[in-house]
Amino acid sequence: MTALARGLEVLHAFKSGEERLGNHELAERCSLPKSTITRLTYTLTKLGYLHHIAESGRYRLGLMALTLGGTTLSRLDVKEVSNPFLQQLANETDTMVALATRDDLSMFYIENCRSETAILTLMLGIGSHIPLGTTAAGRGYLAGAPEGARQTLEARLQAIDPVGWPRVEKGIRQAMTDLAEFGCVRSFGDWRREIHGIAVPVRLGSGLPLMVVNAAAAASSISAETFMDEVRPRLIATVRGIEAQFHAKS
Repeated sequence: MTALARGLEVLHAFKSGEERLGNHELAERCSLPKSTITRLTYTLTKLGYLHHIAESGRYRLGLMALTLGGTTLSRLDVKEVSNPFLQQLANETDTMVALATRDDLSMFYIENCRSETAILTLMLGIGSHIPLGTTAAGRGYLAGAPEGARQTLEARLQAIDPVGWPRVEKGIRQAMTDLAEFGCVRSFGDWRREIHGIAVPVRLGSGLPLMVVNAAAAASSISAETFMDEVRPRLIATVRGIEAQFHAKS
């Protein structure tokens, strides 16, 4: 019981899901020896309640911890609200449609729908992680995020891959332009040559996590032009429907 109480105390020391703390700060906030904190953070990281940031040696709350809080995805009923919209879009466009949110430097699928006739060369499902900087979902998140948060994430992406950063940065800048001009972002072969995808940020209200809906398909089955001309307006309408339905239930 003592170990459980101390573990919960460590999680409580984080004031937000974005705060990053090292063992020294956690020891001070929890009034515990650093050796004890080190053991606790190791265990909590293994269980997914903390995420260790290798480049800084600090920790942030992991996805498992976020599901315990007041903004838990299940409590927000996001999946329940979004599923009919996502499935309808998938059926109408013969694409795989997903609802995703950010988990550190990747996007995490929390809902996933596809039509029976969708052709995909990459099988993804609920719980899948995809890159932040090169996918449509990731670019949608970055383009829709507040400037300060986006700049912080960009700096981290650049730090872990300085050689590849110019290409990633170009895609992010294009995504910001695309969101303003077309209402969506795109990734046509940028992550996987055989995959086309577009995405739109989902804004559920102040204090709630930014999410993204993306539609993807094999490049051989749906062209970039078809995505922009036919899938894009349906995707935008889907996101607006999810937002309206969510606010109506709140």
